[in-house]
Amino acid sequence: MSKNKVVFGFKNVHIAFMDEDAQEQPAWKTPVKIPGAVSFAPSPEGDTNTFYADDTQYFVYTSNNGYTGELTMANLPDEILAEMFDWEIDDNGMLVEVADAKPKKFALMGEVQGDQRKRRFVFYSVQASRPTLERNTKAESVEPSTVALPVTISPIEINGKMIVKGDIELSETNKTVFDSFFNEVYLPTITPEA
Repeated sequence: MSKNKVVFGFKNVHIAFMDEDAQEQPAWKTPVKIPGAVSFAPSPEGDTNTFYADDTQYFVYTSNNGYTGELTMANLPDEILAEMFDWEIDDNGMLVEVADAKPKKFALMGEVQGDQRKRRFVFYSVQASRPTLERNTKAESVEPSTVALPVTISPIEINGKMIVKGDIELSETNKTVFDSFFNEVYLPTITPEA
């Protein structure tokens, strides 16, 4: 249970590309830290269906189809963009956008602050669309440009459950897991009820 009244800030963005050779359970490569987190705004996707009977809302079903949103960064390294979109880097270091390339899925990880405790998160199955790049002229003061990366976050089956994301808040009992959170994509451990 969260001890925070509010959360704020955004940092420690990591991307872990899915291991396409994994057989049974999904697996990810080692997370890579991407400096320059600016903002992340995921919006829920899914419908609510209501069935009426006896002159009331008899049954309400809400589907969870993940999220869509935008990850804004100060910059994204060419190596990350090349792997994310299956683009290429030529012999002279130029990033080449390949029109018929197939984007790769990845886990998106990050951290927010709280008034009491830090909170880390992971979205397990993310696919990005080509980023929007700002290019502005320099005026009296220099205002850095950003990279806006549209993302679609989908549910993924892990240990027999359809999972979208996980959030973990630092506590006395999970310090080891919290401290190593960005070393690999953390999979939920849920003890079945008796």
